[in-house]
Amino acid sequence: MSIELTADQARPVPQDSYLFGPGAAWFAYAMTLGLMVMDYVDRQVIVSLFPHMKAEWGLSDTQLGGLVSIVSVTVALGALPIALFADRASRVRSIVAMALVWSMATISCMFTRSYQGLLAARGAVGLGEAGYGSVGAALIASHFPARLRGALMAGFFASASIGSVVGVMLGGLIAARWGWKSAFGLVGVPGLVLALLYLRVRDYRTVALTPALDRATRSVGGVTRHVWRALTRPTTMMYVCLGAAAQLVVVSALWSWLPSFLNRVHGIPADQAGVRAALVVLCGAVGSVAWGALVDRAGNRRPRNKLLTMAGLCLLSMVVLSVPFAAPALGFALSPQTQFGLIAAGSFVVTCTVGPVSAVVIDVIHPGVRATGSSVLALFQNLFGLAAGPLVAGLLSDAFGLTLALAVTPLFSIFAAIAFVRAARTYESDAARASDPH
Repeated sequence: MSIELTADQARPVPQDSYLFGPGAAWFAYAMTLGLMVMDYVDRQVIVSLFPHMKAEWGLSDTQLGGLVSIVSVTVALGALPIALFADRASRVRSIVAMALVWSMATISCMFTRSYQGLLAARGAVGLGEAGYGSVGAALIASHFPARLRGALMAGFFASASIGSVVGVMLGGLIAARWGWKSAFGLVGVPGLVLALLYLRVRDYRTVALTPALDRATRSVGGVTRHVWRALTRPTTMMYVCLGAAAQLVVVSALWSWLPSFLNRVHGIPADQAGVRAALVVLCGAVGSVAWGALVDRAGNRRPRNKLLTMAGLCLLSMVVLSVPFAAPALGFALSPQTQFGLIAAGSFVVTCTVGPVSAVVIDVIHPGVRATGSSVLALFQNLFGLAAGPLVAGLLSDAFGLTLALAVTPLFSIFAAIAFVRAARTYESDAARASDPH
């Protein structure tokens, strides 16, 4: 069934034009990046608190990993309904509401008195953050010319890495001075301020849909069928979602457990371990922008080369990141400096898909449901990537030790590479179909 716009749709904006002009576009971009930073500060602040929580509450690594994973699980469950609402109503007001909820939920974490209470509060953080990445990406894509989207998406999702850097660093430093619970309260306030300022961002006009697609997005059954079509009709999207999730298993496992690894294996104090781990996350943030630009350039002559380039980079990240953890487990001695340098290099490469996958999904999705299509990607990234990584690594750590756990998780990059190679076969035809929806 083809998808057509109705006669009362908004006046089309050329693919290489700004929606309201450069000023409005860059203001929207700056504000959306700012909230993305706070999103991940609130999400990742907990990982540098693990040593304090393990000592005070006696938690297992599986339980600690669950405190990270629960956020991604609730993000995944809430992303699609929120994106559907945003596509039909207001992107800006939806983003404001999300930011207020996740910031207040983060602040509430400081008042918990048990693991169960903290787990519930962290779940509420995820519910507030649900849909933000997909709705924010759709808003940015609509403000800017198509030729800039790949690099802009890389920058947008790189800001998540910056937020992770700040969150990991602040968590350890605040905990060392005022106690680990205070960290939640201090990082939650800025999000409240940015949420109110976001009301000044200009929204794009809701794109009218055909009667059939409009009806499909009004019922639970219709939504389910729409999601299934979103995954299978553009075949590219299904494989990109799988590849993106597999690569994020590696990213989330490394970034969640590196502070604990440095603390346990090398005896580095928790606050300093958080700072050093933040430097590794920063390498990943820089890498995501660099690789996003490289992937964009790789697709200049033939678009499918973007996906083949991502596949190669995934395999490179597996090799670079496995060595520093596997070598000691196999009896090969590495100096602490060499090991840390290899971990940082691996982090630089492992984020190679963060920006490009979102741009690819937007390329193969009808413009009237971009936020919804992006939310399907977000569901896979959160539920099967960001949620799985910390929990899988925690389970392996309880069974075999943290070093071996971090040596095994990079193998998920193999699955990512296979998925991207498969997606390359259909990307160009699916993108052409989406650009001409009549």
